[in-house]
Amino acid sequence: MILENITMPDFQRHLKKTKTIIFPFGTVDEHGNHLPLNTDTLIIYEALKRVVGKRNVFLAPPVNFGVCTSTGEHPGTIGITPETLRRLVLDLVRDAYRKGLRNFFLVTGHGGGLHSAAMKESAEVLIEELKGATIAVLCPYEVLRRELSALAETHNDSHAGEIETSLVLFLAPELVKGRSKEEYPKLPKPFIVKDKLKYWRGGVWGNPEKAGREKGEKVLQLIVDKIIEIIDSMPRH
Repeated sequence: MILENITMPDFQRHLKKTKTIIFPFGTVDEHGNHLPLNTDTLIIYEALKRVVGKRNVFLAPPVNFGVCTSTGEHPGTIGITPETLRRLVLDLVRDAYRKGLRNFFLVTGHGGGLHSAAMKESAEVLIEELKGATIAVLCPYEVLRRELSALAETHNDSHAGEIETSLVLFLAPELVKGRSKEEYPKLPKPFIVKDKLKYWRGGVWGNPEKAGREKGEKVLQLIVDKIIEIIDSMPRH
């Protein structure tokens, strides 16, 4: 049940069938010169719409902004602070709980470390506070790391590379503008630097040239199947 498309009576009727809601989280974030700024949101929301077609759950509208650190200086990226994301998670889950929902899946299409950490920190607060709640925080790219590594031809593929380009080629090929060059960030870890563009000019981590529509279809199915598997494994109170 896609939340923004239903009425108040629809919500009340569906609440008798399920107490589970999925919150998608994305970004407005550079993805090289060839992918749209909404790549993270597009991929995760399309995957979750397919999940909702197979399981009796609510799907909330996506949160379109996230924490972007490595790409924060790139043109087009518009991010929020970890504090703002923590607050958003707290407010959304608390109010959904107040409306009768009890199982919360916070699914992010953006794998940034501070972004995921902010979501998990709020989930830890909420699980102590909300009696009878079940909360999961997950990024498909993390839980499918082994499967995606086996599917990708590019070693260490990541941001705007082979996998993400393949997914957008499958989901919205009209949004793919050619291909960016193969690139990998050269950030001087463990140092934190301000001018990240100096070390990662093109904003690509991998080789988009290896992308393909059929590969994107396979990846999307992996994501959908894994999320369904996690929903089905939800502990019962």
